[in-house]
Amino acid sequence: MNTLLNEYYRYDLHNAGYLERKVSISEESVSIYGIAQSGKTSLIKHYLLSHKKSSYLYLDCRDIRLNVSDLNTVLEGFCKEHKISILALDNYREDIVLFEIDQLILASEHPIETSCTAVQLNLLDYEEFLAFEQKYDSTALSHFFQLGGFPAMHKIASEDRSLYLQKTFITALDETELAILIQATKMTTQKVSAHNLYERLKLERKISKDKLYIHLQSLYDRRYLYGLEKFNHPSAVKKLYLCDIAIKHALTLQKHFGRVFENLIYLELVKHAVECYYEEGIDFYLPSRAQIILAIPFENEHSLFKKIEALEAFIITHEVQEVIIVTMNLESTLSHPMAKIEMIPFAQWALGEE
Repeated sequence: MNTLLNEYYRYDLHNAGYLERKVSISEESVSIYGIAQSGKTSLIKHYLLSHKKSSYLYLDCRDIRLNVSDLNTVLEGFCKEHKISILALDNYREDIVLFEIDQLILASEHPIETSCTAVQLNLLDYEEFLAFEQKYDSTALSHFFQLGGFPAMHKIASEDRSLYLQKTFITALDETELAILIQATKMTTQKVSAHNLYERLKLERKISKDKLYIHLQSLYDRRYLYGLEKFNHPSAVKKLYLCDIAIKHALTLQKHFGRVFENLIYLELVKHAVECYYEEGIDFYLPSRAQIILAIPFENEHSLFKKIEALEAFIITHEVQEVIIVTMNLESTLSHPMAKIEMIPFAQWALGEE
């Protein structure tokens, strides 16, 4: 095992073309978590490369040559012998024994129970995406719809992007989890229960309810999938959202721009840690802002007022101050006696989120 550690210790790390993310690593010990290909490895390497090479050890715990029992025997001694002050364990496995060191950096798909500061790394939001685009013009938004938030997609040829994501999920997920994710792409933004998914999947494969529930919860816990609660009804069926819109393009031929658009808006709210819920006829209700958000990419004012009329009881009861209609490119402020109504293009709305 010392041979493997020496090999990693001698490696010259490479992280060409790294672009700053909203999340960064400081001098404290951290546990970084996020889905596969969210940029955890690049973030770690960027930080390590700002330090003296002899001061850190980077170890990828997926290496099949790594024997955890042997590693636990020698790792602490190796770090002391070489005066290593920063230990980075990428793709950390929880059977690896941790020990006192100046700075510990862990990376995994899910939060780890340690004394380290937990840091969640999401996929790119629209503002980060523009930095990766290195330009901002009329094509940026349509490009965002094509690529989604996976950082590596900018470096992959257009004909290879779907296969890249498929390979990512085949590697990161087991067979049942992948089957659930594929089914979820066909049901995004809909009210979906575990039973709904079970009824669909049992037509394609032999699967037990218990197994499905366990794997579905794992996808939620690791944030491949999100479930949005109904306002004041936590036990009601949740609306289902994907962690990235590019997944729908990669795993299904089904097209539904409106659902993709709504999913995109939800992800911006998630990435900005905005508390939100759904209600009947309401895509997103933000109680802390007394605000309703409707995802309507293309709409005219006449039909929009019809939709607002159906929400008047909710607006009055909950003292909603503002209704925002996020569109593709329409912008307008509408006169309404009960609440301020604004139509805002997605690009403007996303960049204005706090």
